[in-house]
Amino acid sequence: MTLSRRLFGGLAIAALVASAAPAFAQGGQPHLILTLEDGTVDIELLPAIAPKHVERIITLTNEGAYDGVVFHRVIDGFMAQTGDVQYGKTDAPGFNLSQAGMGGSDLPDVEAEFNSESFQRGAVGAARAQDPNSFNSQFFIVYADASFLNGQYTVFGKVVSGMEAVDGLEKGPQEANGAVANPDKIVKAVIEYK
Repeated sequence: MTLSRRLFGGLAIAALVASAAPAFAQGGQPHLILTLEDGTVDIELLPAIAPKHVERIITLTNEGAYDGVVFHRVIDGFMAQTGDVQYGKTDAPGFNLSQAGMGGSDLPDVEAEFNSESFQRGAVGAARAQDPNSFNSQFFIVYADASFLNGQYTVFGKVVSGMEAVDGLEKGPQEANGAVANPDKIVKAVIEYK
């Protein structure tokens, strides 16, 4: 009798743990699929090393928050930044490009999850303010070796196909810190499990 109660208790606890697991723990590896004006970008998300960041990206993507968001800052040879779901949506009432990059979502900021993944071509990192624990919705994709960012920004994904579409994004001038006057946008963002 005692043994069966323990067994039942253990199974009940295991069931609770399984049901509390984040959505990305089921159905394979999550991928963020970005449809851009000039192609599709497949980003493999890395929940094993940055679970909170991946969970935030999945949540916002599933809400449709990234649809229509511009790549507001693109620096040739360095990175392309997007994800301002507050000020960066082209279809939002009163859209003002000069504000793109200054906002985030209504959700609380996410703490840094620094890891050993290096910022190499195609790495996807969490954009943030001065505070390392201030990631909210914005992210960037690096064009080349940017390992000087290692340990300062969280890597949470990597481009597995479509990097040529990222390469083709409209760039901003160096003197404007990459601010793009006529930015490309994310037409549609979805999560797929592979």
